[in-house]
Amino acid sequence: MSSFCKRSGVELETLVLRPLLGKADVRGSCCHPAVAAMLLLLLLGFIPTVAPCPPHCLCASDIISCSGSNLSALPFGLPSYATRLDLSHNALRVVQLDWVSQPFQRLTTLVLSWNSISQIEMAAFTATPRLLHLDLSSNQLRVLNSSVFRGLTELKELLLIGNQITQIMPGSFSDVNSLQRLYLSANRLTSFPLGLFEDPGGPHNLTFLDLSYNKLSKVPVQSLLSVSRHAGIYLQENPLLCDCALIALLEYWFWKQYRPLVDFQVGYQCRGTAVREVNCTHQDLSGIPLEAQSYRTEPGDWLRVPCPGLGLPVQQGLIVFWVTPRTALNSSASDPSSHLSVFPNGTLEIQGALMEDSGIYECVVARGRYYDSGESPEARVMVGNSSVSSTTGLARRSSGEHFNTAFTTLASCVISIILVLLYLYLTPCQCRESRGGGSRGCGARAIILCSDPREVESGQRRANGKRVAFLEPQAEDSDISVPKTPVMTLDHICTEGILKNGSRTVGHTLTDTAQEV
Repeated sequence: MSSFCKRSGVELETLVLRPLLGKADVRGSCCHPAVAAMLLLLLLGFIPTVAPCPPHCLCASDIISCSGSNLSALPFGLPSYATRLDLSHNALRVVQLDWVSQPFQRLTTLVLSWNSISQIEMAAFTATPRLLHLDLSSNQLRVLNSSVFRGLTELKELLLIGNQITQIMPGSFSDVNSLQRLYLSANRLTSFPLGLFEDPGGPHNLTFLDLSYNKLSKVPVQSLLSVSRHAGIYLQENPLLCDCALIALLEYWFWKQYRPLVDFQVGYQCRGTAVREVNCTHQDLSGIPLEAQSYRTEPGDWLRVPCPGLGLPVQQGLIVFWVTPRTALNSSASDPSSHLSVFPNGTLEIQGALMEDSGIYECVVARGRYYDSGESPEARVMVGNSSVSSTTGLARRSSGEHFNTAFTTLASCVISIILVLLYLYLTPCQCRESRGGGSRGCGARAIILCSDPREVESGQRRANGKRVAFLEPQAEDSDISVPKTPVMTLDHICTEGILKNGSRTVGHTLTDTAQEV
């Protein structure tokens, strides 16, 4: 230990001891017990250190870029704080298990495109558990082995464009449960990787699959009818065999305005003249209009639904597909364990209907033309009275709302009538005194309902002798002497009571009082 301290005294003082011990004098005492303990901890790795930026790389904040450096091996000692690592445009050939010296807990984007990578060792990406985007495009990968992407449980996007992949082994994507977008364009695949959707451990959240520019000649139409309802499948620029099943699929996708087909329809060879050369349709099929149909049945009953627009008899060998609310069926194969089946003539049979069988069923068959506007191959099936019950409940709620509205309106009218009656019969006549005694009149416009003055003097009151007068407001505290307008007398005015015995009658008309004034 003493000899080591003497050899490395200067470096130890300048690089480690002085920054850690501050201004303390450590010269000549590197073998002090405290200093020796500090050095031992450093050697054992207990004191964290930050790796410098590797040569030929650019480090900026949390981004490390070693692109275009002609690297044949991955740099050793990469800083682990990076969230994005770009190693594209190099000469890398193998991604080994120990390609990094320490785990990258923060790394979310790894770019390995434009290299010569032909092999990825099993579980090589376990050191990057937080990876979200992995780009392996433009390499020389030929086979994707099992568990090649083990540990990438959070991966959402994987790019394998421009490789030489011919085979995808079972279990290759068994650990990428969060994968949403997979790019396999410009490879050499000859069969559709159906295991991506059917394997129990596959990426069940996959919503985007690009298989364009491969060597696919046939695709599983029945599976694609089911998968394409929640995922975008791109198949353009493949040498697909134009048969009746593929024609039915493309016609159905075009009717659904399926974006992977509508946006790249020029890249499909099975269209136009190629479709007309294939004899798939019955002689009367193309002229039968397609109209949506509705069917109702009770739980437990059997129901047969004919294919809309499909005339009988059906051409020999014509395959008819049905897209159900949960899966897809065809007339060439049936599942004995399922209570749904398709007859050779295209009729769908539901044995022992269940409530969950309610929904929209679509008949997919090669018709030799695209669907016209307003046409629909749909058949709506309703099992039980669930829709009737909901309609009845809606009607009940609507009638209840109408009753509440009518009751509120009636109550408002009754309250208004009561208030009017209270105002008519209980309002005191205080303006009568001002007219006789010369006192000040009413201070605002008002409707004064008083009895006949002669009846007041005689102490008698008659209910149908109400008088109505409209009084102009007069200034109560004004000092300016203004000639007052004579008060309008109502001696010659007689009206019948309002709302008397449930009716309104008018007795005498009003006399022109202007002449009397």
